[in-house]
Amino acid sequence: MRLSFLPREEKFFFFFQQSAANLRATATKLLDLMENYENVPEKVAEIKRLEEVGDTIIHTIMTSLHKTFVTPLDREDIATLGERMDDIVDSIEEAARIMVEYRIEDTTEEAKELARILLRCSETIEQAIGLLHFRGAKLEAILPLATDINTLENEADQVVSRAMAGLFNSDVSPIYVLKWKEVYNLLEQATDFCEDAANMLEGIVLKHA
Repeated sequence: MRLSFLPREEKFFFFFQQSAANLRATATKLLDLMENYENVPEKVAEIKRLEEVGDTIIHTIMTSLHKTFVTPLDREDIATLGERMDDIVDSIEEAARIMVEYRIEDTTEEAKELARILLRCSETIEQAIGLLHFRGAKLEAILPLATDINTLENEADQVVSRAMAGLFNSDVSPIYVLKWKEVYNLLEQATDFCEDAANMLEGIVLKHA
């Protein structure tokens, strides 16, 4: 990813936009997996490929940080925001991979709902990232988007709570419970990382608006 023609300070915004687009693509593939549970190994392999793209982007961000003397945002904010976005993709990929490794035969309504929430989170993060390079009122437009992500994370918590209650109050096997408990926890973790990213974006706005 060679971008020597861009001013150094602009590269970070470009990298964040690439990361956000990759996150949205990953969440889109997760929703397709959960709503159309067929050709599962192939779909999970594609999510893994996107996770590797995300790894390349975060590596590029960190390498550029070490090579850039003046950055458009605080160094710690750039690093942490990049890491949180990478964490979201990692959690999605791990949840998807478990579907194959644990030989889960079908999905659940709660898993579909969590995938929908994650896609909405990723779309909102991408929208917010697109405003990062502005100042003033346009930058402050990130704040309601961050609030939206926090609301979505709360919705995800409720879905997971309902899903766990359903698992432990049903007649399914203990193995089934353990498999889905791990999947739900990873999907909830992904939404937690979305909220972390939203909080980072909010902090950046308060520093720079």
